[in-house]
Amino acid sequence: MADTLDPANLDAVFKAYDVRGLVPEQLDEELARATGRAFVRVIGADTVVVGHDMRPSSPGMAGAFADGATEAGADVVLIGLASTDQLYFASGHLGHPGVMFTASHNPAQYNGIKMCRAGATPIGRESGLAEIRDAVAAGAASAGSRQGSIDEHDVLEAYAAHLLTLAPVTGRRLKVVVDAGNGMAGYTAPAVFGRLGEQQVDLVPMYFELDGSFPNHEANPIEPDNLVDLQHRVLAEGADVGLAFDGDADRCFLVDERGRAVSPSTLTALIAARELAKEPGATVIHNLITSRSVPEIVTELGGRPVRTRVGHSYIKATMAETGAIFGGEHSGHFYFRDFWRADSGMLAALHALAALAETDRPLTT
Repeated sequence: MADTLDPANLDAVFKAYDVRGLVPEQLDEELARATGRAFVRVIGADTVVVGHDMRPSSPGMAGAFADGATEAGADVVLIGLASTDQLYFASGHLGHPGVMFTASHNPAQYNGIKMCRAGATPIGRESGLAEIRDAVAAGAASAGSRQGSIDEHDVLEAYAAHLLTLAPVTGRRLKVVVDAGNGMAGYTAPAVFGRLGEQQVDLVPMYFELDGSFPNHEANPIEPDNLVDLQHRVLAEGADVGLAFDGDADRCFLVDERGRAVSPSTLTALIAARELAKEPGATVIHNLITSRSVPEIVTELGGRPVRTRVGHSYIKATMAETGAIFGGEHSGHFYFRDFWRADSGMLAALHALAALAETDRPLTT
């Protein structure tokens, strides 16, 4: 097995926005523990929130990271199983830096680490990740002035409640098929939709069993092949809409009542319209590959469209600079100022359902 702390390996797994690699060849508990120590030193954190997805290696690595962080003197709040946007909620809600163990949409043999500062502010190569990598390479292993503590804190219900304050769903009852792809939406969707109740949403679950081996299809809905099962089920059920989430549930894709995939640019425009109705004249961010219809619609509605580079750190930075109310990427990431400028697939889904429930028309119109 490769030495995961070897500088060449660190250069390979520390990417632009996160840490990601094969388990255990490139990423293991030793590297997670070292990263925990380095994270605390570089960020200067006194408390860190840690969550993990359903991959078999995730709980052990999250625990190892927590051990490293406490060795460096920080306290750790373990939130356990979580979607990435649930971790962002915890970071914003509790006011602490956050760390999420997930490889998102990547295949089963991968895992990774996403990190943020307090308030879900992203950490990328240019904003601390390179320094964390260098600290790991230098062996940031000396004990802190104190031994930190580890506590557990369940934020799932608070997360679900908060999302529904941002996008309440009222109006006609909807039949909704949700394909969780055996990923974390299988954990968060019941909590969110359970609060809406059966009188509002007739939920048809697909692949809600948490399984990091992804036995049905890859949890990567941007690939058309991974939407086929959902498309068939929407038609078979006569559903109003289908929702597909990636492995860590921070991205959402829609299928309409005719079983056709809805462009993420269309969903960006829909959410932008809803947000601009709440705050006329606000700024909306879109990236370089988003459809031209997005800035056109934003302009027509009296908003200010601002284009930015692809990538969540650029989107979030531009949102902070401009005070933008919302940002969308064609990759299926949707960012909300009122959600600490973080991306949330579930919040995007709720906006789509809210818009649909307010009208008697189908999604295609």
